[in-house]
Amino acid sequence: MTSEQVADHAAGAAAAEQDGSGQGASEEGYQRGLGNRQIQMIAIGGAIGTGLFLGAGKAITKAGPSLILAYAAAGLVIFFIMRALGELLMYRPVSGSFSEYAREFLGPFWGFVTGWTYWLFWVVTGITEVTAAATYVHYWNKDIPQWVSALVFTVILFGVNLISVKLFGELEFWFSMVKVTAIIGMILIGLGVITLGFSKAGDTASFTNLWSHGGFFPHGIHGTLMTLQIVMFAFLAVELVGVTAGEASDPKKVLPKAINTVPWRIAVFYIGALIIILSVVPWTVFLPDTSPFVAAFAKIGLPAGAGIINFVVLTAALSSANSGMYSTGRMLRDLSRNGQGPKIFNYLSGNGLPTRGTAVSVALMLVGVWINYQWPGEAFNYVVSFATISGMWAWIMILLSQLRYRRLAGRGLLPQSSFRAPGAPWTSIFALAFIAMVIVLMGVDKEARVSLYAAPVWAAILVIGYFALKARNPEAFERKGHPVLVAQGTAAGEAERTGQGD
Repeated sequence: MTSEQVADHAAGAAAAEQDGSGQGASEEGYQRGLGNRQIQMIAIGGAIGTGLFLGAGKAITKAGPSLILAYAAAGLVIFFIMRALGELLMYRPVSGSFSEYAREFLGPFWGFVTGWTYWLFWVVTGITEVTAAATYVHYWNKDIPQWVSALVFTVILFGVNLISVKLFGELEFWFSMVKVTAIIGMILIGLGVITLGFSKAGDTASFTNLWSHGGFFPHGIHGTLMTLQIVMFAFLAVELVGVTAGEASDPKKVLPKAINTVPWRIAVFYIGALIIILSVVPWTVFLPDTSPFVAAFAKIGLPAGAGIINFVVLTAALSSANSGMYSTGRMLRDLSRNGQGPKIFNYLSGNGLPTRGTAVSVALMLVGVWINYQWPGEAFNYVVSFATISGMWAWIMILLSQLRYRRLAGRGLLPQSSFRAPGAPWTSIFALAFIAMVIVLMGVDKEARVSLYAAPVWAAILVIGYFALKARNPEAFERKGHPVLVAQGTAAGEAERTGQGD
C-alpha cells in the first residue's frame, strides 16, 4: 500500500468520523445528496422486486403455502447479512462498500473479484430489466416496438443519473412508493374479503386455505427447499443500500435505521402479502407463469387488477435498471481508485457523479438489449442466469469481511463499530451455511443449475485479468494492511500489514 493511499484513507476516515452531519462531500469526493426519506425507500425498494410480483407464482406451485416459511427463513438470513454489512458501514462508510471491505479484510484479489462481479451483476440485471420493461409496455400498446421502449427508458434513466444523486434518490423513492402502495392495497383488500366476505371470493376466502388443500407442506419439505433459490433471487439488491453510504447525507444515522427496518419490511411485504393472497386464493389455483397478485385480483373480481400489477412490475423493472446504472458507475470508480480498473473511470463530474463509468455500463446494457432481441437463445439465458450467483457472491464477501473485521476489532487492532451485529459471529456463520445450502440446491435443480454454468467462465476471466493488471501495476495489488492502523504507525498495524499479525 502506498503512502498516498494510506494518507488518503486516514484523512477520509477522520473526515467520516467528524462529519456526523454528513454535509458536503464524502471521502471519495461524492456529494452527500441522499436523505433519510430516500435511503429508507431505496432500502425498501431493494427488497421488493419482480421476484415477488411475478416469480412467486412459480414458487407457489412448487411449495404451496409452505413458501411462506421459505420467505421467513430467507428473510432472517438477509437480516443477518444486512446487519453484518451495517457493522462494516459504521466502521467506515464508503461508496465501494463490500468491494472495499473485501479488499481491506480479505486481500486485493477478493476486492478485485467482488467489484467486477457486482458490476457485471448490475449490467446483466440492467439488460434484463430494461428488456422486461419494454415487454410490459406491450400490455397497453402492442404496436410500439420493444427496442423503442427499451431505448427510451434507458435514455431517460441515464439522464437522471447524469443530473444529480438527489434526483436518482427521488426517482427511487417514487418507484418504491408504487410497489409499497400496491402491496399494502392488496393486503387491506384481502383482509376485507377474508373478514367481511365481500366480492365473489368472499365465500371461499379463509385462512384455512393455508392448510386445507394438501396441508401446509403439500409437496413435502423437499418442495419447500427447492424454492429457496427463487426466494433468494427475490431479495437480490437488498445490499444496494450499502453502495449509497458514500452519498448518504448522514450515514451514521440513516443507514442503521434503514437496515433495522429489514425484518418488518420482509414480514409485511413478503410474508404478510403471501399469507393474505394464499388465504384469498387456494394455492392449487395458481399457475407458474401468472402473477399471484393478478390471480388474487381476478378472484376478488377487480378487472383492473392485471393492469395495476403490470404498471407495478413496470416500475419495479425501471427501479432495478435505475439502481443498476447508479451502482455500476460507483463500482467502476472504486476499482479505478484502487488501481484495479481503467484510470478513466476515476473521473467525477462537477456535481460529483462517476459519469464515465455509468456511460460505459449503460452502453453495454443497450448492446445487451439488442443482442437479446436478435438472439434470444440459450447462450444469452446462461449469462442472464448468472445474476443470481453473482448477487449471492456479494453477500458471501460481506459476511467473510465482517468476520475478519470482528476478529481484528476483538483484538484491539481496529475500533469497534457503533452498530454491532447481534449474535455475531454465529449469525454470520449461519448465513454463510445457508447460502452454501442454496447453491447446492441450485446444482440439484435442473432449472436452476444453469445459474452455475457461467460462474467458472467468469472466474477464469477474472483470474486472467487480475494477473495481467498486477503485472502492469504491482503496487495496486499488494496485500493491503488495515489503513487506520498503518496511518497511526502502530507496531500492531505494521505487523498486520506484513501478515505477521495473523
